[in-house]
Amino acid sequence: MDIRAALPTDVPHLTAIAHAAKRHWGYSDELIALWDADITVTPQFIDDHPVFCAVQGDEIVGFYALSCQANTCELEHLWVDPHHMGAGIGARLFEHAVYTVQSLDGLVLNILSDAHAEGFYRRMGSSRVGDAPSKPEGRTLPRMTLVIEPSGAAWA
Repeated sequence: MDIRAALPTDVPHLTAIAHAAKRHWGYSDELIALWDADITVTPQFIDDHPVFCAVQGDEIVGFYALSCQANTCELEHLWVDPHHMGAGIGARLFEHAVYTVQSLDGLVLNILSDAHAEGFYRRMGSSRVGDAPSKPEGRTLPRMTLVIEPSGAAWA
């Protein structure tokens, strides 16, 4: 598996992976529609953010995206195609994201996690620091954080 920078032409594949991964957890079509804008990737988003794809052969099997301000970054996306879940792709993408944050002089990686992904982010060294409101009203998401040492080593 290789990890490469995403291209604007990858947008349909990235959006399809995000939607398929969200559906994997059994969310209704109504909820997927409610979250559509949040899990749709646009060419402009790729132009404005660090976005990287996991590729096996010619197939994109996962991706992540960051937004950064000063020394703090937010993990905007981390999705793996459901057919490839459990193969270590998410861990490799997360590790790549940590090194990308470090290369941008970032010291903190914040994550607004789906409830189903909280365990994954904990295994990757992140800590839960609270909750954040979500859609629909009354739903919350785990707010996670990972402190990144300047050497690139991560600790929570």
